[in-house]
Amino acid sequence: MVVAAALVSCTQASSGGGPGADVPSTSAGSGQDTDLARIAENAENAENADRAEREAGEAEDTAIPSPAPARVRDAFATLQATLDETCTPGAGDCAYFLGRVTRELTELDESMRADGKGPGHFKKPLADMKALFGKLGDDRSEAHLEKHFSEIVGTRDGINTWMQDHPDDYR
Repeated sequence: MVVAAALVSCTQASSGGGPGADVPSTSAGSGQDTDLARIAENAENAENADRAEREAGEAEDTAIPSPAPARVRDAFATLQATLDETCTPGAGDCAYFLGRVTRELTELDESMRADGKGPGHFKKPLADMKALFGKLGDDRSEAHLEKHFSEIVGTRDGINTWMQDHPDDYR
């Protein structure tokens, strides 16, 4: 609307019209009013389109993107990175390690379920992770994870062995 008013104002000033000028009549011989109305309408439509585009862009920016599951290859690579790590339960050095292995197993589980080959292809590792997650529940405290140290590390190692027998899933 502001753009339309400014455009009409500029058009009146350049055509000799303005605050002190006579307003042209709407006779059939004068197309200036029709032209000005059309220009104002086009400017208003353009402003509305620009506003709608800006609002749509703002809505897109505020939308929270849902994280896509990591591909199996990438998730397995991060799990493999934990193979040379360990900790000593009860020594106070297991929080990071067991938390990381559990997190990596969770991401691998999600990527296997979302993979195009389908969960049936990953039946054994998914069953192993389901059994582990059933034992862990929602408790991710260090003491609870240390209690299940053998199951966590055993699940990681078992999945590593399974994946080594299925190189097409990670290469």
